[in-house]
Amino acid sequence: MGKKEKREAEQSDAAIGNGDSESHEKHPKKKRKNKDKVKELENDVVSLSAEIPTITVAIPGSIIDNAQSLELATRLAGQVARACTIFRIDEIVVFDNKSSSEEDATTEIMDNDSGENESGAAFLMRILSYLETPQYLRKNLFPRHNSLRFVGLLPPLDAPHHLRKHEWGLYREGITREKQDRGSVGTAVDVGLTKNVMIDEVIEPGTRVTVEMGTNRSLDAGPRKIVPSSRPREDGMYWGYKVRYAPNISSVFNKCPYKGGYDHRIGTSEHGLVITSSELSLPSFRHLLIAFGGLAGLEECVEEDDNLKGKNVRDMFDSYLNTCPNQGSRTIRTEEAIFISLQYFQEPISRVSKRYQ
Repeated sequence: MGKKEKREAEQSDAAIGNGDSESHEKHPKKKRKNKDKVKELENDVVSLSAEIPTITVAIPGSIIDNAQSLELATRLAGQVARACTIFRIDEIVVFDNKSSSEEDATTEIMDNDSGENESGAAFLMRILSYLETPQYLRKNLFPRHNSLRFVGLLPPLDAPHHLRKHEWGLYREGITREKQDRGSVGTAVDVGLTKNVMIDEVIEPGTRVTVEMGTNRSLDAGPRKIVPSSRPREDGMYWGYKVRYAPNISSVFNKCPYKGGYDHRIGTSEHGLVITSSELSLPSFRHLLIAFGGLAGLEECVEEDDNLKGKNVRDMFDSYLNTCPNQGSRTIRTEEAIFISLQYFQEPISRVSKRYQ
């Protein structure tokens, strides 16, 4: 890993806590909570399959390898999170360049308590997931971890589901509490307000849920309802992104959580077709994928994948585009390409979206 030694040396200082402004308590049942978090993440990925047009971005975890320090790696991940939030991305797939497919590494990522020898993909997933989570839930869902030391330096995503304590919304993200009220037939949920709200279901403590708050602002009113995390999107609201891991680029396609897979795949490369954004016409899609390469581009990602032997990178995508022709620099960093490309696709995607209205 380029500059990996510096980053690992910084991570080894276990005495320093996360950079978030909230204090972090000890978690004696950390392993169990981590597994609960994994289960919640997996359930959320499955819930993505609602038939609403979605946009997925695929990014190689190797982009972290070039960061010269843990702080710079964190800032890089923060740039990716900000770009994906600004352009309303629904799913981020972080993929490795492993030659063969392996079992999903989410469990390994969440159970890696020290942060030592953490791969670029694992690091990027952790930061992306942390930033997507509303601030009032982070202490409960993310135990103290060395990789999170500098997250306090990052600008907030300020996404619609990151509501403040004084704000009321039709929906709020919450976490089910450890202790239920005596005699209660439901579950208390912390939704970041002055007191917990009650739901009419019994759910395992420590589970992240989406609560339909309605218009009645009395916190004693209820019980409230738990809804799929896709429900706010169905009402036209952006509700953050999901994060998924893929061991290689073929797994980005093969492990797609949507029924029928991605129906339009776009690869970005300096070797791609040059066409202006205003002239680009995208077909109607339900689930759009936009893939970015690392230092050596998507070409290397395909070459190193044993599942794609003999395949040409252009064969893997419906469109293979150069979104920034005539560049003044020899190289465009992936985090820069994400901002450039997502802006480039804004108009073509908007034209497709109007067909569904």
